[in-house]
Amino acid sequence: MTLATEILRASRAPHLRIVGVIGAAHFVSHYYILLLAPLLPFVRADYDVSYTEIGLALAAFNMVSTALQTPVGFLVDWLGARLLLVAGLLMGAGAFVIAGLVDSFWVLVAMFALAGVGNAVYHPADYAMLSHHVPHDRIGQAFSVHTFAGMLGSALAPPSLLMMQSAWGWRGAFIGAGVLGFAAAAILSVVREQTTTSAAAPPRAANQKPAGGLRLLLSAPILLNLFFFALLATISGGLYNYSVAALGALYGTPVTVANAALTGNLLLSAFGVLAGGLVVGRTTRHGMVAAAGLVVMALMTGLIASVDLGSLALIAAMTVAGFFSGVIMPSRDMIVREITPPGSFGKVFGFVTNGFNIGGIVSPLIFGAIMDHGSPRLVFVSVTAFCLMAVLTVANRPRRFG
Repeated sequence: MTLATEILRASRAPHLRIVGVIGAAHFVSHYYILLLAPLLPFVRADYDVSYTEIGLALAAFNMVSTALQTPVGFLVDWLGARLLLVAGLLMGAGAFVIAGLVDSFWVLVAMFALAGVGNAVYHPADYAMLSHHVPHDRIGQAFSVHTFAGMLGSALAPPSLLMMQSAWGWRGAFIGAGVLGFAAAAILSVVREQTTTSAAAPPRAANQKPAGGLRLLLSAPILLNLFFFALLATISGGLYNYSVAALGALYGTPVTVANAALTGNLLLSAFGVLAGGLVVGRTTRHGMVAAAGLVVMALMTGLIASVDLGSLALIAAMTVAGFFSGVIMPSRDMIVREITPPGSFGKVFGFVTNGFNIGGIVSPLIFGAIMDHGSPRLVFVSVTAFCLMAVLTVANRPRRFG
């Protein structure tokens, strides 16, 4: 009866509605990040532009988002996360609807830039709302659901967009994606939080500045976490984008086998996130959890670099690495949260998650150069080295700002 009572109480917890709507927003954010990829051939053919020209749309999206994410974090702490998150969803949804309706390539590029403004809101606003309104003993699980929802958005974007394209053309797919964002914004507007945790910021006077400011962001604990996020993004970029080509060049691994290994890595990563959410609810030693997961990843990628494992063992090694890459994600978020002063969640998460963008920029330069120089083994050796570097960042981290 005790277990049944606990489950019933959890199912009625008011914070679950906030976790649900924030998860929906994160689903949309990842859906929008992948919006152009499956539709690129159709858009390119319609406008008769080169791959470089259409790449301007993606470049505009990412550059604007990277430049604005930290300033938006300050606004989140100042104005409130809900208002800005709704605005970000509406901005992205409206941009893609306009891009679908207006027959102009340069309008398309401009709308991707506008969507980049909306994308800058998600991380600081999501993490701030979760940190303010989810009880401390449930925040790790909330972070894991948040991450899993984003992964689900990435997974469902290509098939759903191609279905809409086959029915209504690529413009109809853009408009359909916009409707998804409008729906998420509407739900977020009507679902109200009913709890405020002890982690929430205390009330501030209208003329009082948010805690910490630039001094907080440039402190050693925050910069170390920025570096940690950048390392994780570099590791993911190396495995996701170059493992198939590297395995073929190194061991002659068939493309079907290499892709099966990558699919196992991605799939188990999503399940690992949910498992990691259970782990963080049972320990406060989040650095040790992250370090242990990274060590397992290093062992698996080091093994792949050293030995031709054959098809089944290769798939197993990549799958195990993927599972533990997911397990560390909720701990990764908890590490940031526990060093963040109350009232600064927006700016800190907005700044630290720029590590994703830094890793996304650096990773192709590193691993592309490795492959161009004919050193496929070095792809996995480098991933192993980055995993061990990441272990050092969480094993010897300063505890808290100030």
